[in-house]
Amino acid sequence: MRILARKTLRPAWPVAALAWLATCPAAHAHLQRGEVGGFASGFKHPWSGLDHIAAMVAVGLWGAQLGAPAIWLLPVTFPLVMSVGGFMGLVGIPLPGVEIGIGMSALLLGIMVAGEVKPKNLVWPALLVGVFGLYHGHAHGTELPPGESGLLYSIGFVVATGTLHACGIAIGGIHRWAFGRNALRICGGVITLLGVYFLWEALHPETAGAPAAPPAAQARPPGT
Repeated sequence: MRILARKTLRPAWPVAALAWLATCPAAHAHLQRGEVGGFASGFKHPWSGLDHIAAMVAVGLWGAQLGAPAIWLLPVTFPLVMSVGGFMGLVGIPLPGVEIGIGMSALLLGIMVAGEVKPKNLVWPALLVGVFGLYHGHAHGTELPPGESGLLYSIGFVVATGTLHACGIAIGGIHRWAFGRNALRICGGVITLLGVYFLWEALHPETAGAPAAPPAAQARPPGT
């Protein structure tokens, strides 16, 4: 009976989270860049940034390296907790260091893949992936424009996230061969380097995309 109850409750989590998101007043959403809302915008959002793509693919790669049950546990944990982060972003609940957390996600997940880290249990990998999902979800949630459907937008970025995880799992299938294991480690190294770059950008926002300073005006003599 307990096993049946658990199987019944697990699918209810994403439904409950998305229903929770649907109740959010659009006027309370925190707008950052004026993106178009709705399912299409939510689906496009994770693909719009290399930081999101790198971290989400890395989750799938690491899960494939670890095998069952991690191959489904990690890709399920990430979007579930991400839904909570998305709700926080939608209603304007602050989460300190979002960009730093996103940069750290690519960095640390890349290290896990590059080192083919295989923990004795899945408690801390699930916690690690969940924390990163919270940061990514918050970043997604703050992009919903006023007047748009929080539910459709949330479904969009959750579906996109699952697609990116699936891509990582599919690529990770090559780990069964020796050349494949080496290729995945190289992929992990590339993701790690990207994470270093993302983290550096997060810690130095003034140098990331800052407009060029105008040339200094020549000094004028007094009285002219």
